[in-house]
Amino acid sequence: MNKIFAILISIIFIPTFDGLAQQTVIIDGFTIPAITTINGEPIPNWLIPEIVVFPKRTFKTKKDYRHYQRMIRNLKTVYPYARIAKDKLKDMNSQLTQLKTKREREQFVNQIEKEIRNDFEKKLMSLTVSQGKMLIKLIDRETGRTSYQLLRELKGNFSAGLWQAVARIFGSNLKSEFDEEGEDKILNELIILYEHRQL
Repeated sequence: MNKIFAILISIIFIPTFDGLAQQTVIIDGFTIPAITTINGEPIPNWLIPEIVVFPKRTFKTKKDYRHYQRMIRNLKTVYPYARIAKDKLKDMNSQLTQLKTKREREQFVNQIEKEIRNDFEKKLMSLTVSQGKMLIKLIDRETGRTSYQLLRELKGNFSAGLWQAVARIFGSNLKSEFDEEGEDKILNELIILYEHRQL
């Protein structure tokens, strides 16, 4: 009864103007949509979230299905780190352009590296090899540059080469690129579903 009363009161007190949409009103926790009047007819405007649809995936074997489920789990684990890397890199690049000398830029990069290590080193060290490989590709997807290129730009050739050698020992490659039309097509679909909160 209270719900109906709240809705009726809100409709009565929300003025309507021909062709103009108003802002949504929240009364007693209920969202009342903006109302547009077209030809004298009040029409509520609802904001509907975008839904993404991909064809249903079929699997030939149980092993393929388990691999797909593992990919989803890994994505949910590492994708937030790729987004953080993108945001940190964007902030860092905007601040780097304001620094005048090479020494200031190096000190700033070292400070950011220290902060990242303090915040994420333990979490990233606990990733599995497959999660690490996925993170390398996701960083390329999010930033537009491979992990190797980022290291080379920020820390120099020697450091990038050293970390590439370490990655190769563990079966990874910092030069891995995200191929959304090729081998990473399924992963790209999963990312889109994840971004739309459908995964």
